[in-house]
Amino acid sequence: MKKTYAFIFLSIIVAIAAFIIISTRSADNQDDSMIKMRIGWQIPWAVEGQLTQILKHTSLLADNGLEGEFKGFSYGGPLNEAALAGDLDVIFTADQPAATLLAKTPRWVIIGRLMYNRVSLYVPPLSPVNSVADLQGKTVAMPFGAAAQRMALKAEQDAGLDPKSDVNNINLGIYEQSDLVRDPKAIKWGDIDAMAGFDPTPAIFEEKGLIKNLQVGKVVSVIMMSEDFINKNPSAPAKFLQAFYSAYDFYRNNTEQANQWFIEEAKLDITPKALEIAASLEPNLNSENNSIRIDFNDDDYKIMQEAADFIYDQELVEKRVTMKDYVDSSYVKHISDNNK
Repeated sequence: MKKTYAFIFLSIIVAIAAFIIISTRSADNQDDSMIKMRIGWQIPWAVEGQLTQILKHTSLLADNGLEGEFKGFSYGGPLNEAALAGDLDVIFTADQPAATLLAKTPRWVIIGRLMYNRVSLYVPPLSPVNSVADLQGKTVAMPFGAAAQRMALKAEQDAGLDPKSDVNNINLGIYEQSDLVRDPKAIKWGDIDAMAGFDPTPAIFEEKGLIKNLQVGKVVSVIMMSEDFINKNPSAPAKFLQAFYSAYDFYRNNTEQANQWFIEEAKLDITPKALEIAASLEPNLNSENNSIRIDFNDDDYKIMQEAADFIYDQELVEKRVTMKDYVDSSYVKHISDNNK
């Protein structure tokens, strides 16, 4: 009898052990089926920040067989360094940093359009400067190397000014502007007559009535994926873009929640109205627009090439990049066909 009980007990132990092994293997197989990716994003960047938060807080990546590890950066420079070091598989970046990365390595692919975002040229509310042409002989501060500089110099040229002789263009970081732009009754900011910057900073100024815009330009920001990662995971680009497409749909239907997630992590002193201003150029967030577009049109390619030409002409890179050569639109086409 004791032998019988011992046999039964041993059988139960074996069965439990077998169940645990099978369950563990099943869980391992399930984990193995998920494509793991390291996603580089920029923490204080409006619209991009909300889309990232949606991917972080929802199941959209998992629903498409993806598992994301999010790595946040303060701006595009460190993001590019991490990409060059092989520490990232996907990055969210603007046209100029994208061109800079491609000038240093051809091993990245632009798989889709991230968003449109604003760059602005602005003056104090009570400034006598009312047009770009009025900047002749004036001092204009801007972050050198950024898209805001590109837009400001082009605006000056288009107004018939020579940026090298007619205007005193000086370097000023975007975060340093907040220390100067505080008075809604200002005529000048110290020795500075005008500034150029990129959102969300100008959007915050605008919402508070601290500036008046002379000109607003558009940056084409992109989603890039490592070519090595694509070779190892051929289905990853289409799966990621499907999740990203759904993130836009979530954003425009849950704007308040997306904004709150962004504000909490970015730790910005920003209002919903300022975020609305920052998002004003992005058609995917227009409530009257039923479609979502994450591919590129001819105007997008023109702007992206202007970015690549600018950094080459400014001698910021040693190689001129043809941006369209690094765009693979096949993945977006697949997503667009699936979502018709």
